[in-house]
Amino acid sequence: METKIQPDQNPEGLQTTESQEDMSLSTPVVVDDIKNSQISPEEKQWISEALTIDHPSPVSTSPVETATPPEPKEVHHQGPQISGSERRIIVRLLRGNSAAVEEYLDYTSEEINYNDLNKQELVDLLEDAVQEGDFEVVKSQVTKINAALRKIVKEEHDKERHEFVTNGGKEEEFVPVEDSLDIRFREAFNQYKQNKARHSEEVEKVKVLNLQRKLDLLEELKVLINSEETLKKTYDEFKNLQDTWKEIGMVPAAELRNLWQNYHFLVEKFFDKVRINKELRDLDMKKNMEQKIELCEKAEELLMEKSIIKSFKLLQHYHEKWREVGPVPSDVKEDIWERFKGASDKINQRRKDHYKELQGQQQSNFNAKKALIEKAEEILAITPESLKDWQSKTDQVNELVRMWKSIGRAPNEHNDEVWQQFREKLDGFFTARRNYLNELKDQQINNYNLKLDLCVRAESFAESEDWKEITRELINLQKEWKKIGPVPRKHSDKIWKRFRSACDQFFERKSSHFKNQHGFEEENLKKKQELVAKIVGFEMQNQKSADMEALNGFQREWVEIGHVPFQMKDKIQHEYREAIDNLMNKMHLSKSEAIVTDFKTRVESLKTGPESDRKLYQERNALAIKMKRIQDDVMLWENNIGFFSNSKQANKLKMEFENKIERAKQELAVMKEQLRLLN
Repeated sequence: METKIQPDQNPEGLQTTESQEDMSLSTPVVVDDIKNSQISPEEKQWISEALTIDHPSPVSTSPVETATPPEPKEVHHQGPQISGSERRIIVRLLRGNSAAVEEYLDYTSEEINYNDLNKQELVDLLEDAVQEGDFEVVKSQVTKINAALRKIVKEEHDKERHEFVTNGGKEEEFVPVEDSLDIRFREAFNQYKQNKARHSEEVEKVKVLNLQRKLDLLEELKVLINSEETLKKTYDEFKNLQDTWKEIGMVPAAELRNLWQNYHFLVEKFFDKVRINKELRDLDMKKNMEQKIELCEKAEELLMEKSIIKSFKLLQHYHEKWREVGPVPSDVKEDIWERFKGASDKINQRRKDHYKELQGQQQSNFNAKKALIEKAEEILAITPESLKDWQSKTDQVNELVRMWKSIGRAPNEHNDEVWQQFREKLDGFFTARRNYLNELKDQQINNYNLKLDLCVRAESFAESEDWKEITRELINLQKEWKKIGPVPRKHSDKIWKRFRSACDQFFERKSSHFKNQHGFEEENLKKKQELVAKIVGFEMQNQKSADMEALNGFQREWVEIGHVPFQMKDKIQHEYREAIDNLMNKMHLSKSEAIVTDFKTRVESLKTGPESDRKLYQERNALAIKMKRIQDDVMLWENNIGFFSNSKQANKLKMEFENKIERAKQELAVMKEQLRLLN
């Protein structure tokens, strides 16, 4: 990768990568008419000082940190798997849009396990991949497909060799039989290697073109040095030339050092030639100082950033910006750098501490997962014989799976291994269970007929105006729907959309009906104005329970009043919100109390807004689902915390899960209060 050097840096300050240091040093271009130009010693001294690069060694082209712990990979929970043929169809549909193909392949790379695909699917995927025009998009996928295919071919050959020897043949005389898939695989992979070679050739051609462009710029710079134009015009042309130089991409590595030496030689001669006046240089240095002070402030702001990874990435960006900014006055150079370095050191240390803590947590997760594997072996030791036994055993296995997912990632060097061990324990169980359940498909057909009947009943209510009774009926139908159980997968989405559409049609009509009622709005406005005045004039009793009760009373009274004229809605709502906020600030509410109070305001807004019934219904359902998930986690953790009693770090694991349980219960307490406000 070409090292980025700022055009106004002193050539003596040039730092190169390791590969560039091995290059032979070429003699710089010599421009005779420049080399022979005469300037006084005083001018030489001033220009030397003016061009001194503000380039402290810690901010060289080396990274901010030379040794950092590896960043943790994102945890991908296993989702629904897609087949190789399905993935192949999607890639074909996206062909012609490299960005879309790359995004899709990146998204599915963690979902698909190439070792689970058969030979036909892998060959199909490989043939499609080599047809993609952008080599970089499919490079990673081809590597994985190739490894999986070669594994299958090896297993086939081993099996054929064994059969050959078993039937009396000599092992050294065995010759593998090549089938049509082997031929297709070889042809496709050869095409891939040709694509790879063609891609490398194109990259080198671009580098050669870039080299020629930069050589042309050097010639332009020579002409500029000899130019008799005004200082401003010459300097503007010089800056444009520098910008063009920066925009040009990589060049052949063998030419890099010589190219940069020639460039910086001519840049230095340009400044010798034009002798930029000191006022312009001082102004430039002042602007540089302001930019670096701004970078110091931004780096210090990162100390408040919650995301460790985000703060570190932004810090790298700020260091790149720092290198790009020119010199600053020498009397402040060291102080500004120390300020920037101090903030950087704190962010780097925080990142190191974060990964150290993360590694400890991952080791704890590893121990917990090994304990779950031992528990899985114990549970799966006996094969169920009845449906009830299968269901009971499935519940136990699902508890293990939920527990596994809730634990978190193990260290990278063990994560795949421990997951494979756990998965092997479960694969045999679910394979046997699937074979057993294939005999129960008739039940799913029956469930489908029951849900079909619920759809017909729901559709019969769609045009009714008996709002209260039909609401109750539809809610009961929804409860029945949940109790029935699964239907055949090919009908699942279609029948659910039909049922939901019938329910939505009624509830939307109901919402529209009540939205159009505007009675008593003027009287409601007067009541709300009086309530705002009461809140503003409320005197605190300095007793939290009493003050809180008063606050709740104000909020209940506001909601009970009802709608006001539309043109006054925003104004009176703003006055009320401002009065409530001032009262809350005086009460110094705790975090949980503030959350509940803010939620109460949200509920008030929903109740007074359009389609309030539907929105409150959706809010209530979402909150109930979230509570159910957390309650299930708490119950799961409490019931199964004994899993870790026999592990080497039992006490530590138990304490960690007790802390998880306590935090979850605190969150549940807040959510229960929110649910109460919705009812």
